[in-house]
Amino acid sequence: MLKTPTPFQHELEMVTLEQLVPKDHLLRLIDRHISFDFIRERTQALYCADNGRPAFDPVLLF
Repeated sequence: MLKTPTPFQHELEMVTLEQLVPKDHLLRLIDRHISFDFIRERTQALYCADNGRPAFDPVLLF
């Protein structure tokens, strides 16, 4: 059913990733057992330290 759009947001719901991802999810198990910190070392040369906007953490992007 097609609704007409409303111009105002009436409710605000605050959620976190902790709430959205179940405790027994496969990604939590992977995160617990594998460290992806090596990604920072391997991508360090691709980021400029003093030019442009601050970069997103490549580990989080991965």
